[in-house]
Formats: sequence, C-alpha cells, structure tokens
Amino acid sequence: MSGRVTVVVITHNRRAELCRTLAHMTALPDRAPIIVVDNGSGDGSAAAVARDFPEVELLASPRNLGAIGRNLAVERVRTPYVAFCDDDTCWEPGALTRAADLLDENPELGSVTGRCLVEPGLREDPITPELRHSPVPGPDWLPGPALLGIMAGLSMVRVSAFRDVGGFSPRLWLGGEEELFAIDLAARGWWMCWAEDVVVRHAPSRARDPRARRADGIRNTLWTAWLRRPVRSAVRHTAWVLRGAPKDRATAGAVGRALLGLPWVLAGRRVVPPDVEEGLRLLESARVGRTARNYVG
Repeated sequence: MSGRVTVVVITHNRRAELCRTLAHMTALPDRAPIIVVDNGSGDGSAAAVARDFPEVELLASPRNLGAIGRNLAVERVRTPYVAFCDDDTCWEPGALTRAADLLDENPELGSVTGRCLVEPGLREDPITPELRHSPVPGPDWLPGPALLGIMAGLSMVRVSAFRDVGGFSPRLWLGGEEELFAIDLAARGWWMCWAEDVVVRHAPSRARDPRARRADGIRNTLWTAWLRRPVRSAVRHTAWVLRGAPKDRATAGAVGRALLGLPWVLAGRRVVPPDVEEGLRLLESARVGRTARNYVG
C-alpha cells in the first residue's frame, strides 16, 4: 500500500487512544505510511509517538489546529490517496486496499467513506442507514450509494480532489468541518460514495467535551448553509437546525458566534450548482424523523 495511500491522523490530548490506534494501524497487513499531527497536546502524545512509533512521521504543532492539521499533513503526502483516521478509529484489515482499489477504478470518484462499527459491541454507527440508503442520485458507474457528506475519520480521499477544494476550511476549525468540504467537492464535480465492505472501527473517546463540540457543530453547519445554499434553503436549514438543538447557553453561544462571522461568510458566499442543491434537499427530506445528526450533548 505504500505507493498508493498515506494515512493521516490528527490528535489532541488522547495519548492512550492514539497509541492504541497506531499500534493497530502499523500492524495491518495492508499498512501504509502514517503522518500524525499532534495538535498541541499537553499529555506527552508527541513524545510517545516519537519513542514508540519511530516509523511514523510526526508533525508537532505548538497549538491546536483542529482539522487544519489534516491540511498540513496532506501538503507532505506524495501518494495519490490519503486515508484519514481519527485517534479513536481504526481501519480494519483490507479496508485501505479496498478503498484504494475503488479510487483506482473510478477516476471521477473523489472519496470513499467506510462502514463504521462502534466498540465495544461492534454495532453499526447510527448514521449508517442514512449512508446505506442515501437518496442522492449518482451515475451508474458509482460503486456505492452517492454521498454529499463524509465522515473524515472513516474516509479515503483522492489527494488531487482534496487540493482542488483547498482542504478543510480554517474558519470552521473542527466539528462538522466535513460538510463544507464535501459540498465543495461535489460542486467541483467530484463524486463521493459509501462502501459497505470498507470497514472502520470506532472506539469513542471519553476525552471530549460534547457540549463544546455540539456548539462548534451548530456554528459550522449554519456557516456552511449560509456560504453555499440558496437563500430560501439556507433559511429553511437554519430553522431546522435551531428547532432540533437544545435551548441552552451552548446553542445560544453557537448562534451568536455564527452571526459574528456573517461578514466573512457573505464575502465568501458561492451558491452550489442546481444539481448539488437538489441532492442536499433530498437529503434533508430523508433525514426527517431521524436522530443520528441531532445536536445533543
């Protein structure tokens, strides 16, 4: 796999989870070169990587860059594909090979997102039905359901497609940052699909602040709608997000921060092509009544 794929991991203050993930990823039969971006951890994560995994390339940032750490790593990638891996996810044996094969066979395919099994019981992630039964129309050659969104820690991306859209937005930092990235891929003509036989395990870390993550997610999904959707769709999506979010300080703060960003949002606004907008509207209709993307915590 060394000639086709590079694995990129971003981490922040999760040394135990990171070392567990690296032990798994470096032992895969189809293992690939790994770049770890340590986002200013204060728990010795960078030192542990340097000591215990000398074959892993380490980029140690003095501050938490969020998803932008992935951008820095991709600048160093020389393979045609990059597999993103969170510090609490692990690609199963054969998954890297299968995803790379799909990208090899389909040059217009920009990304492949795998099936997520959640530890300890290895049940399917609640978002799986939405991916497996995606209503987004796609061409006959697409090897799986067409997507208009990805989950970074479960996805392999064509590096040329990643660079085509400029990677992840520095403004969004972390928390739903994939939404804007995926919409921009689609607007540039890249297809995304879900693959049942590309399996990734997720052992959700307890080292997280769900309320802060929820606030960032609300802010970022509002910004994404305002940046890329037609006015009526942006208003409708805003109302849907706020209707489903808890009525608390975290939500109020997220909306306030989103509104403070309006000047740069309006300056950077580029409405998606009609076919992408139609796909987004179909996804909204399919999500009615589902809880996988509710803003809770």
